Amino acid sequence: MKVKRNTLLLLACLVWSAAGFNILRIGLMAYPPYLTVVNYLLSVLVFVVFQRFIFGKLVKKHTARIISYLEERHFFLKFFDGKAFAIMAVMMTGGIGLRVSGLAPERFIAVFYTGLGAALLLAGLLFGRNFGKAVFAASPAKNNMEQKGE
Repeated sequence: MKVKRNTLLLLACLVWSAAGFNILRIGLMAYPPYLTVVNYLLSVLVFVVFQRFIFGKLVKKHTARIISYLEERHFFLKFFDGKAFAIMAVMMTGGIGLRVSGLAPERFIAVFYTGLGAALLLAGLLFGRNFGKAVFAASPAKNNMEQKGE
């Protein structure tokens, strides 16, 4: 099942946005008993660390890789490489394991999942933005504007 190169960016957008939304939802559902300034700041810290050092870099790396493909059509799972799928599998297994085992207190789930989910959701939205940019860059309307000197 092959899709256009730019569609890989859309698939990454959908996968990461869905994962981010779900994790953010879990965190927010657990948050009401723990609404404190310290917890808010910890959630923001988790968000910043994951966005800056992991997901922001991941979005840039995979967008550049996808855009550099010479062929137009690719297998639909090529929106990530093996390493990214392994990271996703480890994160999912770890997250599910933490919740099911009861090792992580509910406060941790609230604070950590809210920050992590927000960072994942933003990564998905950034893939969506990159998809929009790629589609616009390839559009006839943009090419017409360039030809007219606009």
